[in-house]
Amino acid sequence: MIIKNLRYTRENLGLKQKDLTTLFNVTYSTISGWETGKDTIPLRQLIKYANKYNFSLDYLFGLTNTNKLYLPLEIDLNTISKNLTTIRKENKKTQEQIAKVLNTSSGGYAHYENSRYLIPTSFIYSLALFYKDFSIDEILGRKSI
Repeated sequence: MIIKNLRYTRENLGLKQKDLTTLFNVTYSTISGWETGKDTIPLRQLIKYANKYNFSLDYLFGLTNTNKLYLPLEIDLNTISKNLTTIRKENKKTQEQIAKVLNTSSGGYAHYENSRYLIPTSFIYSLALFYKDFSIDEILGRKSI
């Protein structure tokens, strides 16, 4: 899965892929894989990038064309699980239905709503495409400036 604006934002900041290897503590080929979509950037790494360079996650994912400013995000699994549960119930869906959308087991999806694990990058993006009025930043608990 490609994060549509990762390369674009990096280039606009005047950074080379090599510059991001230090931030993420990964190899050049890993950065290249994230930018081409060969590999999926872990959500924790994407949040680190968004926090450091003041980018909205919705903007980095290509869900919006404008970069809304947010305060830095510290991952809070309880907030994320509450928000995932709320949006699912507001849309009158079961965990089983959402698991099918994500092509995973309902038990696996339940871990994200029960604060056990951070939802993977590809899953949160799939949910953004599935639900109406879905902001990845807001689901993760980011506060706007």
